[in-house]
Amino acid sequence: MPKLKITTVGASAGVILNKEVMARLRVKKGDSLFLTEAPGGYRLTPYNPEFERQMKLAEEVMHEDRDILRALSK
Repeated sequence: MPKLKITTVGASAGVILNKEVMARLRVKKGDSLFLTEAPGGYRLTPYNPEFERQMKLAEEVMHEDRDILRALSK
């Protein structure tokens, strides 16, 4: 696991990601990353956990109410 260094970025602090880490995360310069709490620490991911949660809820609604949605689409 690569060691990351916190450095100054303007008036803030940032972490430098090397090419290997960026490739593994499948991100490029300018992309957003999300830091979430995980068991035993934190997780850094390019996927928005709130969007994922909303999509799961939408899928549940579509599955549970598929007959209603089918009738509405006609």
